Amino acid sequence: MRQFGLIGNTLKHSFSKNYFSEKFENEGIIENHYELFELATIAEFQNLIDHYSESLAGLNVTIPYKKEVMVYLDELDENAAEIGAVNTIKVLDNGKLKGFNTDYLGFINSLQANWDLTNKKALVLGTGGASEAIKKALKDLNIPFQSISRKSSATAISYEEVMAGEYVQNNHLIINTTPLGTFPEVDTKPQLPYDQLSDQHLLFDLVYNPEVTAFLQEGLDRGAKIKNGYNMLVGQAEASWKIWND
Repeated sequence: MRQFGLIGNTLKHSFSKNYFSEKFENEGIIENHYELFELATIAEFQNLIDHYSESLAGLNVTIPYKKEVMVYLDELDENAAEIGAVNTIKVLDNGKLKGFNTDYLGFINSLQANWDLTNKKALVLGTGGASEAIKKALKDLNIPFQSISRKSSATAISYEEVMAGEYVQNNHLIINTTPLGTFPEVDTKPQLPYDQLSDQHLLFDLVYNPEVTAFLQEGLDRGAKIKNGYNMLVGQAEASWKIWND
C-alpha cells in the first residue's frame, strides 16, 4: 500500500481526498490510499510520520502549517526554499522528507488563463503561508504588488490603511489568500472599500467553496472579472501527483 494524505487543522470540507480517491479509482491504482490528517498542532506531525513509516509516500499541506512544517523536513526544492512555504511533501527512497511548493504553479497557470494582466498592479490580502507562493508568482510575472495584513509592518500595510486610502481604486488585481468566506463561514470577507471596485478590476480568491465567495460577489456586483481557487487547486494537485511519481 502507498499512503498519501493531507495535513491541516480543519479538513472536513477538503477537496483533496475526493479528488485523489477518484483519480486512483479512475486509473485503477488500488494500492494507493489518500486520507485527511487533522493535526491540532504541528507538533503532532512527527507522530504521523512514525505511524505510517512503512507506507507513507507523500503528503499535501494546507492552512495553517505550510510554513511550520518546514522544520520537520530533511530537504527543500529550490522553489519551496525561495517561497518559504511547503504544500507538498515527498517521501524519498531513503525515507527522508523533501518539501515542494506546487501552489506556485497552480496559481500562475490559473491567473494567466484568459486574463489580460498588462499594466496591472496587485493587492495581496493576507500574509500567511498561502500568500508566499502568490507573491513569488507576481514577482516572476513582473506585477507590482502590495501585501495587506491585519497589522502594518515593514512588508505589509493594514486593512485600516486600505479602508482609508485609494489602494483598491489604484490596484486592479486583488487576490485573497485568507480563508475568509470559506464554507460554512460564507458571509465573511476581507475588510475593503468595495465601492472602489470597477469593471477594470480582476478579483482572484484562493477559496473554492463556495464557488462565488462574498469577496467575489462584491466584484461581480460592480462588473469586475472573478476567479475562484478551484483551477489553481486542481493544478497544484496534479503537480503534486507528478512529484510523487517522478
